Amino acid sequence: MTLVESLLRALRARGVREIFGIPGDFALPFFKLAEASALLPIHTLSHEPAVGFAADAAARFRSAPSVAAVTWGAGAFNIVNAVAAAYAEKSPVVVISGAPGRHELRSGLLLHHQGPRIDTQFRVFQEITAAQARLDDPRTAPFEIARVLQAAVEESRPVYLEIPRDMVAVPIEPLPDPVPWPFDPEAVAACAEAILERLAAAHRPVLLVDVEIRRFGLEGRVAELARRLAIPVVTSFMGRGLLTEADAPLIGTYLGPAGDPSIAELVEGSDGLLLLGVILSDTNFGVGAGKIDLRRTIRVCDRSVAMGFHVFPEIPLEALVDALLARARPLGAAVAAPKPAVPRGLVADEAPITPDDIARGLNDLFARHGVMPIACDVGDCLFTAMSLDHGPLTAPAYYAGMGYGVPAGMAAQLVTGRRVIVLVGDGAFQMTGWELGNCRKLGIDPIVLVFNNRSWEMLRVFEPESRFNDLDDWRFAEAAAALGGEGRRVATRAELAAALAAAVERRGRFQLVEAVIPRGAISETLRRFVEGVQSLRRATAS
Repeated sequence: MTLVESLLRALRARGVREIFGIPGDFALPFFKLAEASALLPIHTLSHEPAVGFAADAAARFRSAPSVAAVTWGAGAFNIVNAVAAAYAEKSPVVVISGAPGRHELRSGLLLHHQGPRIDTQFRVFQEITAAQARLDDPRTAPFEIARVLQAAVEESRPVYLEIPRDMVAVPIEPLPDPVPWPFDPEAVAACAEAILERLAAAHRPVLLVDVEIRRFGLEGRVAELARRLAIPVVTSFMGRGLLTEADAPLIGTYLGPAGDPSIAELVEGSDGLLLLGVILSDTNFGVGAGKIDLRRTIRVCDRSVAMGFHVFPEIPLEALVDALLARARPLGAAVAAPKPAVPRGLVADEAPITPDDIARGLNDLFARHGVMPIACDVGDCLFTAMSLDHGPLTAPAYYAGMGYGVPAGMAAQLVTGRRVIVLVGDGAFQMTGWELGNCRKLGIDPIVLVFNNRSWEMLRVFEPESRFNDLDDWRFAEAAAALGGEGRRVATRAELAAALAAAVERRGRFQLVEAVIPRGAISETLRRFVEGVQSLRRATAS
């Protein structure tokens, strides 16, 4: 079996169901053999950052690896930012890069697309992936493929494979069977018992969940754990959208002073706060800094558990959740999780549109048609998403890199088969919104809402006097038809209501609703977040 066929079969065995990519000369042999094998469909996009974002989103929605395939140098360097984001947010993207053939490396010539050195690209990806290999030796290739892919599965982080173009059709031996990383079951049992003892001693135990429970496909089991323990569950900012399709006592999302005061009091007042799969990032806890003593919490992340200064290393999350389930007993009365209150009732009048009006309009839409998956970019569109009905959501809430929303939404519809709503600001749309031109060939029809305030408004709230945050008015809706979709530009709440109703009824072509928002109009959630950040800065400065 050839190297490429062996790799593709190994990818399928580990849950991969598609390849997102852009071919280039060093990667052409890989793309040709991959297409001929028909083992995985290849979805080509227009720019490598979108390839990375799409593979990231596919991995998130499927809780399994996805592939981003690029060429050497010009293609791979373009995808670095998206892979760094996937590393930060623990998304198992398998980056496959074509590379110069072995004879080319011996030519003594500088090679096109080359950085400062032949190995520069490899060394760059060492910084942003969990495991790497250059498949230039048929004798070691089977073991290297198995090692790297196992790291993607066990760590839920990106990995990197570089394939010289004269290696793709070389026969190799079968890959060794996957071997899960070892752990000590007795240590896991002892850890589970210590956690449950700590929770039982608490007067107000709370479970706070984050992205790791989705990355490892544990939402159903974590929902069952919360029911058995009879304790309330909240998500982090990054974890918004978790447990929405599981029967869990979900209260809402912790946003510190930017969110629901009752949720902030519940989390910050807990004497038994179990942080399950939570990334300790500034976006999750920065605004509430000082309100939660993280040293007094139970922190489960990155294959370790910390309780104060007591650390249990090498504790896989899946094994720990199973051990907790085997021992869980109710810690109180069953929790009746109220349906989180969200704004509804868009007033269809001639008033200008605000981000909160978009939240009301979408919640009204969901009430009529059911909750739809959301792919969200960064900026005020993400804070607006915190006011939507709880449902599947993907966003780069920690890394906070612009350009994610559109390609992520396209991948989400491909992966789930469900129509997706994309929320994106005008600045981020300028980066990757043009990928919508690929919807027709992919057979998808997302609904895209562009928050057009002709500004990087998220930055303006911190630098209101500066003009460098101004953007021109690109009139995005007028470009939709040329890209194969339909566009509507709306400036009043009545026009917004009508455009949303029309968009959900129209199928077969992507629908772009360009909401013109006055500069300075921000969501209530963003306003509270900014006030929290500024208050924290003042307290730190004093």
